[in-house]
Amino acid sequence: MVRVFVVDDSLFMRRLITTRLEEDPGIKVVGTARDGKEALSKLLGDVECDAVTMDVEMPILNGLDTLKQLMASKPLPVLMLSSLTEKGAETTLKALEYGALDFIPKSADADKLLFGRELRQKIKSLANRKSYITLKFGRRNRQLSSPAVKAPVPTTTQNFSPTPCSGPRDIVVIGVSTGGPPVVQKILSALPANLPACILVAQHMPASFTGPFAKRLDTLSAISVSEATDGDPYKRGHAYICPGGKHIGIRMRGALPEIAVTTEPSDALYKPTVNVLMGTAGEHVARRTLGVMLTGMGSDGVEGARILRENGGCLIAQSENSCVVYGMSKAIVDANLANLILDADDIAQAIINTVKG
Repeated sequence: MVRVFVVDDSLFMRRLITTRLEEDPGIKVVGTARDGKEALSKLLGDVECDAVTMDVEMPILNGLDTLKQLMASKPLPVLMLSSLTEKGAETTLKALEYGALDFIPKSADADKLLFGRELRQKIKSLANRKSYITLKFGRRNRQLSSPAVKAPVPTTTQNFSPTPCSGPRDIVVIGVSTGGPPVVQKILSALPANLPACILVAQHMPASFTGPFAKRLDTLSAISVSEATDGDPYKRGHAYICPGGKHIGIRMRGALPEIAVTTEPSDALYKPTVNVLMGTAGEHVARRTLGVMLTGMGSDGVEGARILRENGGCLIAQSENSCVVYGMSKAIVDANLANLILDADDIAQAIINTVKG
C-alpha cells in the first residue's frame, strides 16, 4: 500500500487529489494539510507516508519553503502541483532543484481522467524511490559542513560489457523525463563554454515550462542555452531545449545540419518524443553523434536510439543508482544499445571526453 500525504490550500483540490489517488486500491491518503506550516507539523510528527503531493502556492508557508524544511529534516519523495504560468514554472524548477522528484500541472482540467491517471502513475513511481531520496538527502544533510566524498557505486546491471565511445563527436542528443531537470542542469552547467559540440535536449515538459527552463539553464551554464525554434543553426558550445508540445530533431541543409522543430508526428505519446531526436540524428549524422539517455518513466527513445547505434552513433545510459525513475535508460540497457552506463555525476566529463576525442 502506497501511503500519501496531500498538501494544498484549496479544500476542493485536497478532496479531488484524494479521490483521484484512492481510485487505485493500492494507494491510501493518510493525511492532508492546508498550508506548509500544518504540513510540517504533521509530517515531522506522527504521520508516516511514502510520498507527498505539494501545492506550490500556499498561505503562511509556501510549497518551496515547506519543501526545503522537509528535505532538511525528513526527506520524502515529493510531487509538486504547479500552475501553468511562467511564475509557476520558475518556482517548480526551483522545487525540483531543492529535492522534489517531479511535478504535475494544476489546471482547470484537473478533474479529468488524464489528471488522475498521471497523478496515480507518478505517485506510485516516486513512492518506490523513498529509500533513494532518504539516502541522498540524508547524506547531503550530514555533509553540508564538509566536502562530499563520492563512494563507488557498484553497477546492478548484469552481463553488461562497456564499449568506449570513440570521438571526436560534435553533436550530443539528450533524452530525459521524470526527475530530469536537475540532472540536465548538473550536466550542462559542468560543460565548458568552448565545448566543440552542439547539444539538443528532448525533455518531457509542458510548453509553458520549457522557455523558463532554457533561461534558467542559460544563466547557470557556461555554454549558451536557448529554447529551440525551427531552422536554428548548428552552433558549437550551444544547447537547444525542445519546446513542450513539439518535437526536436536534425535535418540537413546541404552539407550542414540544422535544428528541426516540428509538430509531427502529431500522434506521438510524448511531445517531445526522444525517438524523433535520436532517430533523425541516426539518419543524418550518426557518426558525429553522442546520445545520452537519462532518468524517466517508460521507454520513449528506444527506437530512435536503435537507429542511432546501427548507423555508428554512441550511447550513454544513466545508471539505475542515480535515476529518479529507471525507465528510459533501463530500456536502452535492456535493448543492448548502451555503450556506457554512468552515474549522473560522471556524464558531463564523459561528454567532454567523447566530444574532444
